[in-house]
Amino acid sequence: KKWRYRCAAQSIRRLHGQVPAMLTATELIEFEKEVAASFEAGLIRGPCHISGGNESQLLEIFKDISREDWVFSTYRSHYHALLHGIPEDWLWNEILAGRSMNIQNSEHRFMTSAIVGGCLPIAVGVAAGLKRRGEDRHVWCFVGDMAASIGAFHEARRYTQGHALPLTFVIEDNGLSCDTP
Repeated sequence: KKWRYRCAAQSIRRLHGQVPAMLTATELIEFEKEVAASFEAGLIRGPCHISGGNESQLLEIFKDISREDWVFSTYRSHYHALLHGIPEDWLWNEILAGRSMNIQNSEHRFMTSAIVGGCLPIAVGVAAGLKRRGEDRHVWCFVGDMAASIGAFHEARRYTQGHALPLTFVIEDNGLSCDTP
């Protein structure tokens, strides 16, 4: 498939130290369409959460995120992983193996959690460590609108503010969160 060939070409460029240009909204959408089709065909061995409708906002946000920064994401993380420079073929293999909701890549300083708000305390800890070591890196923590309403989010935000940590929270509202009273 065309996508597979492009993945291989980008991986080769990465091996030689060249970072390809940021993906486009169309490329992100096509990636997620292929994931959805593969899931529906039974090729993916675990649950998948597909993104959509937030491509232009993420493209703007990731212009400010350095490859050296840490990115913590949610179980809906494919766009974040791709935009942070994780090779598409590596990500695709993780998705096919059923790890779509738990993408972990320490080389690219990228972590997700299938637990709503699960990355919040870890992101705070990484930001505290960066500050204590005097490193010039930043932590970006993406959460959904539901996670932004839980106590762990408010604790993380207040701790981050109180200690002036190098951490930015990004709340993504896809209009789909729900709770049961």
